[in-house]
Amino acid sequence: MKHELILVLDFGGQYNQLIARRVRDSKVYCEVLSYDTSIEKIKEKNPKGIIFTGGPNVVTEKDAPIIDKKIFELGIPILGICYGCQLMGYLLGGQIGKAKQKEYGKAELKVDNNNILFDDVKKESICWMSHTYFITKEPTDFNIIASTKTCHTAAICNSEKNLYGVQFHPEVVHTQEGNKILNNFLYKICKCKGDWIMTDIAQEMINSVRQKVGNKKVLCALSGGVDSSVAALIVHKAVGKQLICVFVDHGLLRLNEGDEVENIFRKQYDMNLIRVNAEERFLSKLKGISEPETKRKIIGEEFIRVFEEEAKKIGHVDYLVQGTIYPDVIESGTKNSAVIKSHHNVGGLPDVVDFQEIIEPLRDLFKDEVRAVGTALGIPDFLVQRQPFPGPGLAIRIIGDVDKEKLDILRQTDFVFRDEIAKAGLDRQIWQYFTVLTGLRSVGVMGDERTYSYTIALRAVTSLDAMTADWARIPFDILEQISVRMVNEVPNVNRVVYDITSKPPATIEWE
Repeated sequence: MKHELILVLDFGGQYNQLIARRVRDSKVYCEVLSYDTSIEKIKEKNPKGIIFTGGPNVVTEKDAPIIDKKIFELGIPILGICYGCQLMGYLLGGQIGKAKQKEYGKAELKVDNNNILFDDVKKESICWMSHTYFITKEPTDFNIIASTKTCHTAAICNSEKNLYGVQFHPEVVHTQEGNKILNNFLYKICKCKGDWIMTDIAQEMINSVRQKVGNKKVLCALSGGVDSSVAALIVHKAVGKQLICVFVDHGLLRLNEGDEVENIFRKQYDMNLIRVNAEERFLSKLKGISEPETKRKIIGEEFIRVFEEEAKKIGHVDYLVQGTIYPDVIESGTKNSAVIKSHHNVGGLPDVVDFQEIIEPLRDLFKDEVRAVGTALGIPDFLVQRQPFPGPGLAIRIIGDVDKEKLDILRQTDFVFRDEIAKAGLDRQIWQYFTVLTGLRSVGVMGDERTYSYTIALRAVTSLDAMTADWARIPFDILEQISVRMVNEVPNVNRVVYDITSKPPATIEWE
């Protein structure tokens, strides 16, 4: 089934994925493409509407990303956000200038309710601004339809041509009426119907895989994470025992996780599953290694070697399943990006497996959509709602070198943390929470005796997309209970601290 489409053209803004997710949340399918996508390709995709993202550049500067003006002649509704708004104004004859007073953060927005973009939107509300430059004079045939105290062109439009621009960010939660504004664009201006529904998408994926694979053999590297689990189940429901799943248990998983994965997929779903218990092998390779990037690379390399050995036993397969999701696709297509650390997920498998083609059933989905598909397929909540977990596992939550004793300590403290958060009913409110075994030992007193044991750090964050994150405000009494249990129940732990750093400047993981 071909779904109605909104194109999000990326000008380098930090919220490009967030805009796309907001559109998807409104049950409208969208894709993120680079700003320099050709007019021919845009016409070929036949979108119902186009959104220009924000970006860090100044539109009047020499190397600023610019789009072909012919896009405004296609008759397709366009919404420009922040830089996208300035770009629209600039290309169509308006003037851009530097604001006397920059606007960053919350601002009071006044809108024209008579304009369709602001239909049923409060006349006065809070919006999120992030700009130094703005449209000082709107293009001919454009009207100003919103303003703030320091930006008289907070929104402009040419209703006849369905061209709209907003200087603020409707996609962020701080813009109180943001969802209404985006929905007005999608449904009242672009005339979308909203056919992006996860229960239907799940069945479409199963049918597509079944048609593609036929009676051929499929191989999947199953990590037990949300993405690989949902991808494997889609393929299993499509082709049954033609799918062979290899689960490499590297001994770096959370408490009982390996057994849980095996029980669900082998017993509940009757999958053709091969479990490789490789803890000793991985720990021997990691012995004495403390540098984070080196740990990641060793684990990734060893994972590939183990998988390669199992693949050789299986022999030729026709297809290889990968749990690639849409953010991976977007990020791999980014032209300018800095490497902060190696990607959490293990890559490189295609080079070591004898196969013909890759199947990526989740390639078009964001993480929350993957979870929704998993739920639609009947995957248990504790697995489908499992928190993001790095491919290198607990090895990068141990500061310094890794051994069995440290892993066992970390597994037990992590279990206590997750158990208490679940008991408090906070497990769905916090994006991610885990413990870190720091490299610190400190003096303590237990039973009138001096101790010299490990310090455990608690990390818990709230986030929408992991691009930015804020530390979670867990009530003190819950933190106290977590600390008491860890010190009393887990050997060699005598101190618990709470990390209250946001991202940025920190990352979510410690390594």
